Amino acid sequence: MGEIMTATARLQGGMRFQGESGSGHTLTMDAAEHAGGQDAGFRPMELLLVGLAGCTAMDVISILRKKREDVTDYEVQVTGERAEDHPMVYTSVTVTHIVTGHNVRPESVARAVELSETKYCGASATLSKTGRVEHKFVVREAEGG
Repeated sequence: MGEIMTATARLQGGMRFQGESGSGHTLTMDAAEHAGGQDAGFRPMELLLVGLAGCTAMDVISILRKKREDVTDYEVQVTGERAEDHPMVYTSVTVTHIVTGHNVRPESVARAVELSETKYCGASATLSKTGRVEHKFVVREAEGG
C-alpha cells in the first residue's frame, strides 16, 4: 500500500476554513466575496495549482542538482483554465519553469521537466486525468560569473 496522507478543513466562520495537513501545517482558505466569503485565504482550487507548482519544482530542482547544474534562481508559474460547468475541473493547465543560473544546459532542464511530468510528479499525473497539462521552460543566464 502507498503512503496515506490526511488533511482537515475546520470552519472558522462565514466561508473561511483552516486547513491542516497530517504533517501539522496550517493555512487559511476562503471564498471570494461574490461567493459569500471575505477573500481571507487561498481558494481550494488555487491550492491544487500551488500543489502542482511545488510538486514539479521539487522534482526538477532535485534532478538539476544531481546533474550539478549551477542554478541560482528557479520559479514555477502555473496557469489553469477551468470548465464553465460544475464541477469546474481544470481543462487546461500550463506549467512554466523559469531556471536561472550559470551555464545551465537547456537539455538538462528539458530532461528534468520531462522526468517530473512523465514519472515523478503525482500532482501533474492527477490533474492530467481531467485535462491537458503542458510543461514549458525558460533558461536564463545569471548575471556575474
